[in-house]
Amino acid sequence: MNLDETDLQILNLLRVNARLNNKEIGERLNKTATPIFKRIKRLEEQGYITGYVAVLDYEKLDRGLVAFTHVQIKDHSRIGLQDFLERAIAFDEVLECFQTSGEFDFILRIAARDIKSYQEFMINKLIDLVPLTSVKSTFVMREAKK
Repeated sequence: MNLDETDLQILNLLRVNARLNNKEIGERLNKTATPIFKRIKRLEEQGYITGYVAVLDYEKLDRGLVAFTHVQIKDHSRIGLQDFLERAIAFDEVLECFQTSGEFDFILRIAARDIKSYQEFMINKLIDLVPLTSVKSTFVMREAKK
């Protein structure tokens, strides 16, 4: 399905603030709430909108150390990749998990209390999942945009 300009505007408004209600979106787009409701429902049914989430302040939750951890595993079979994926996403510390191409197989976004907690996560959880070839971590200094 092709999206028209109104659909794209709705998606952009919800991307920035998913708590806007149909009336508020309608006011911003000079439309009434009913057609906005119908469009949003259609966008959800067609899979353009897959869910709604709260963006958390991990600093306030005492998990202010955020790292992007690149992981290369030894077993590249379909089962090996799926096994790592399923086990990695089960950890609370793992906020996001991406299977990637290139040198590394996965990139994980991890939140921990501090460097010691991150080290404990790596040693006691991540490294024990499956045999790994390489792990590389990059720590976030500042988030400019979520």
